[in-house]
Amino acid sequence: MALRDDLQTVEERVPESIEDLRRNVDPEWVLRALEAGGVATLRKRRLPAEQVVWLAIGMALYRNRSIHEVVGKLDLALPGPTPTVVSSSVFEARTRVGAEPLKWLFCTTAEKWASESAGAHCWRGLSVWGVDGTTLRVADTQENADAFGYAKSARGESAYPLVRAVALMALRSHLLLDVAFGDSRVGEVTYAKKLWVKVPDHSLTIVDRGFFSASALLALARSGEERHWLTRAKKNFRWTVLRSLGPGDDLVEMKVSPQARKADPSLPERWVMRAIRYQRKGFRPQVLLTSLLDPLLFPAKDIARLYHERWEIELGYDEMKTEMLDREESLRSKAPTAVEQEIWGLFIAYNLVRLEMERAAKELGIEPTRISFRAAFMLVSDEWLWCALASPGAIPKHLANLRRSLAWLVLPERRTERTYPRAVKIKMSNYPRKRRQPIASAPPA
Repeated sequence: MALRDDLQTVEERVPESIEDLRRNVDPEWVLRALEAGGVATLRKRRLPAEQVVWLAIGMALYRNRSIHEVVGKLDLALPGPTPTVVSSSVFEARTRVGAEPLKWLFCTTAEKWASESAGAHCWRGLSVWGVDGTTLRVADTQENADAFGYAKSARGESAYPLVRAVALMALRSHLLLDVAFGDSRVGEVTYAKKLWVKVPDHSLTIVDRGFFSASALLALARSGEERHWLTRAKKNFRWTVLRSLGPGDDLVEMKVSPQARKADPSLPERWVMRAIRYQRKGFRPQVLLTSLLDPLLFPAKDIARLYHERWEIELGYDEMKTEMLDREESLRSKAPTAVEQEIWGLFIAYNLVRLEMERAAKELGIEPTRISFRAAFMLVSDEWLWCALASPGAIPKHLANLRRSLAWLVLPERRTERTYPRAVKIKMSNYPRKRRQPIASAPPA
């Protein structure tokens, strides 16, 4: 096979800094990812295709280093006439590989890691998932602006082009199962529809009330076995009570809108769900809607308590943006394909760190969310970077200390009695936004 020939020299020289990554990511997956992306060449290069895959992951682990520096620090380049790889070669190598191999590698690894993780942390026999959206700022280039667009709101247009992303996350370990992203001018619900097929059977998916629609949630429930959903009701929702299941717990029926039935004639005129009223101290009364209809198997008070795990996906997004991306203004890449490659590398790196955290938590007998992500991320990144300078004989022992070190990163149990009412901490600036000005044409001679 041409690709195997092209990467033969790479197989004999695995960068020591990613040895622990290779333990989690089967090398065969990387080869198959490149084949799936159509990346094959007979040429021997200083930065072969397989190493570009690791570079994309390394870019997410070492945000404070330039892309060219990541190549050097992780020792990704093959030996050559010069000690370093020129920046143009790195750009050409990333362009040659593209985004598809990284996407394939993410989907393959996520399918294994997230599914196993969610199955190990079930709630009443159901794996617990969350779906929600976020945005990522990208470099303010014309190519990115055309591909991803600017978000518009009451305050005006965003200062940077934005990528809109919607993720399917195992809420009790934060491992990502799938992500759909692209043009920010496309709504979150549209991206979410691409994720429903990935939701496993015997599961409960918790979504924000903005995702409530018959076309989405009925499709989720009908396309598998015991695929349940849970969300919060909007104030303007109206339904008919069929019967009471207990205090503040009703079986209700809601009409499906004519617009939804016109778009999908298979939808029924009405659908049955459960409405649970509850109130947390310091907050207004709320109503939850769910497909969990059996009050004996799924008590209302347990459902109300479980709903607040939806915020775990928000914490996951914060971990990526605050810790991994270091709250920088935007992603590094200046072209759409490179942006997609960088984003897939970010998701793979995030899952790798979370995978180590879950394994450490299992050894300690605690929940994965009890491990500090910030401390774990810094420790894992430091260990991988240290291995680039270590002798091969010292690496196994040093990596064995990694998970033992994670034992010192255990957080105290969360205090459920604490309340966090929504409020604006910092007011938006009144200064006008800076915009790129068109280049003025030269005056006539």
